[in-house]
Amino acid sequence: MNKITNIVIAGLGGQGVLKASDIIADLAFGAGLDVKKSEIHGMSQRGGSVSSDVRFGDHVFSPMVPDGEADFLVVLAADQVEVNAAALSPTGVLINVSQVDENKLRNKKSINVALLGTLSRHLKFTDEEWIAAIKRNLPETLHAVNIEAFFAGKAEVAAS
Repeated sequence: MNKITNIVIAGLGGQGVLKASDIIADLAFGAGLDVKKSEIHGMSQRGGSVSSDVRFGDHVFSPMVPDGEADFLVVLAADQVEVNAAALSPTGVLINVSQVDENKLRNKKSINVALLGTLSRHLKFTDEEWIAAIKRNLPETLHAVNIEAFFAGKAEVAAS
């Protein structure tokens, strides 16, 4: 059986939706999985809706997550939950920006990586694999603040 994990990340332009999906795709690829990724930019340059689908498993044939089949919906902007709710499967997990206290982040722009920390509690990758993927996808000057954000997002869920 080929279990495919379907993740939809949604938010507004400039929030790091695409960077978050790059990190997840890199993580899964580094673990030897087949990975497909797609993006919908819309009016992203003006703060409009942006979404990205990431699918991984033994064999993935399409980059698009079919409606109602997302195992995880990661939403970086509260007003994008309802817009993207149809993507989530009935047994899927919603990871919402409200699950992380942005005031605990040294850099609020790291909310995307903090939510990856929240997501990490549901996926079978090690913290070391996550950190390596974060480092491969961000400039060295941003490593420390984003690794801190990753663990802050992971801890918020543990505390709730």
